[in-house]
Amino acid sequence: MRICKSRAVRAVTAAVAVGLIATGCGSDRGKDDAKGDKDTFVFAGAGDPGSLDPALAADGETYRVTRQAFEPLLEHESGGSKLVGGLAESWESNDAGTVWTFNLRKGVKFHDGETFNAAAVCANYEHWFNWTGTYQSSAVSYYWQSIMGGFKKNEDPETPKPNYKSCTAKDEHTAVIEVNEASANLPGGFSLQALSIHSPKAIKEYEKQEASAKGDAITYPKYSQEAGTVAGTGPYKIKEWNKGNKEVTLERFDDYWGEKAKVKNLVIRTIDTTEGRRQALQAGDIDGYDLVAPADVKTLEEAGFQVPTRDVFNILYLGMTQEASPALKKPEVRQAIAHSIDRENMVKTQLPEGGKVATQFMPHTVEGHSDKVKTYAFDTNKAKQLLKDAGESGLKIDFCYPTEVTRPYMPAPQDMFELMKADLEKAGVTVTPKPMKWAPDYLDAVETGSCALHMLGWTGDFNDGYNFIGTWFSKYDKQWGFKDDTVFNAVNAASKETEPAQRIEAYKKANEIIMEYLPGLPVSSSPPAIAFAKNVNPPKVSPLTQENFAEASFK
Repeated sequence: MRICKSRAVRAVTAAVAVGLIATGCGSDRGKDDAKGDKDTFVFAGAGDPGSLDPALAADGETYRVTRQAFEPLLEHESGGSKLVGGLAESWESNDAGTVWTFNLRKGVKFHDGETFNAAAVCANYEHWFNWTGTYQSSAVSYYWQSIMGGFKKNEDPETPKPNYKSCTAKDEHTAVIEVNEASANLPGGFSLQALSIHSPKAIKEYEKQEASAKGDAITYPKYSQEAGTVAGTGPYKIKEWNKGNKEVTLERFDDYWGEKAKVKNLVIRTIDTTEGRRQALQAGDIDGYDLVAPADVKTLEEAGFQVPTRDVFNILYLGMTQEASPALKKPEVRQAIAHSIDRENMVKTQLPEGGKVATQFMPHTVEGHSDKVKTYAFDTNKAKQLLKDAGESGLKIDFCYPTEVTRPYMPAPQDMFELMKADLEKAGVTVTPKPMKWAPDYLDAVETGSCALHMLGWTGDFNDGYNFIGTWFSKYDKQWGFKDDTVFNAVNAASKETEPAQRIEAYKKANEIIMEYLPGLPVSSSPPAIAFAKNVNPPKVSPLTQENFAEASFK
């Protein structure tokens, strides 16, 4: 998902200003019901949501909130990455992978009382397909464009051609979605929060409002910035977004089609430092929080807190932007940088137990991971020799890194930067640090190709290799600043293969070609930890960071 990785977060501004952080106050946490049980579960995330409409977002902190209230056609099994039915009980495609038929659940209601059916599914897909104006900005509709291409009427000639063709309500409980070409993004894309289904009645209200842009700054429509209009089908409905206290309050939806939420009220609060989140849990102000600092895991466990670790499903990489530094166009220089970094030391000192050195641009848990890729072991002397051979012994290079952020693959960005800087300098590279605030400054700089070296990563949206390597290497991308048809063709060939076993083999081949070319350095994969209070029965933790808080309860 893209805040780890986020074009969509760049330069996006809320319609209402956000107030100061409030830790341990401002919610109704701790109220008891008639049985003496707590009726409010409070969870702390690392950042503010950007929108209450998941279709307008591409970041994990927004989806942490919206996932409790909105559901897509497909889901991932609780605690895993296997695709299972969501609002569709079952699904199938034709042999060409261009016609997808969904058999929908019956008896499902939206939060506003509307009935869920095939017409509602098509109303959503046609709504996104017909977006105009600022809604066509990749910063607003990143996932629609990523999965389905462009729009019915593309207003920007650089917008990709739409792959989406149509949606038909075959009958009340059967929706048929057609695309122009088979894609590795399907069926996984049908599981994305950004493609969750909204009430058609709510959509009519959405369409009365416009997103707006002034320069690079984008302002979301009013409906997406305050509770009251959005309506999904999930186990919770959104009740309030208190920006002053940096928290969203959700209330159990008693007409939910599945198992009802175990706790009546859910509060998602922003506490943007790892220390602040830990202290709030220790003080009893919250019931759980995400992205536990590796150094805090043992401390919390010894105190009796629960600190489950998710399975590995992410990648951290050192990006190299060739157009930002001519030296990086030389393969020997990219190889020298790769050999100079002691990734094993970074894993041991910076990541939780279970972290691994990455050998390619996807974690080992994703099918298509190859054991035949070219590897680049830590070797300072070899790095020096490669720089000498390239005529770059006195290489000077800018290195951007983010501040004020914690990501699942990058627990302590500045500490990780300092380790890489020291390794590069031992190899004779002079590093100029370029610290930048995460959003929008850092993400803008990376996406526009302004940083010669940078740190970034990705947490998978669904379990397909294209969701990793296709994100970066299917075509020219300013972040990398190179054009190599051998790389692009290998990635795209894999994406168009409809037979699963052959597609996996094609991904392996693509990984081997990518690592031979070496556009950047895959650094590590990390199992991010999440913490809960002693009196909590936690939800199943997800490798995709897709926890369902309706599963949580108090002991």
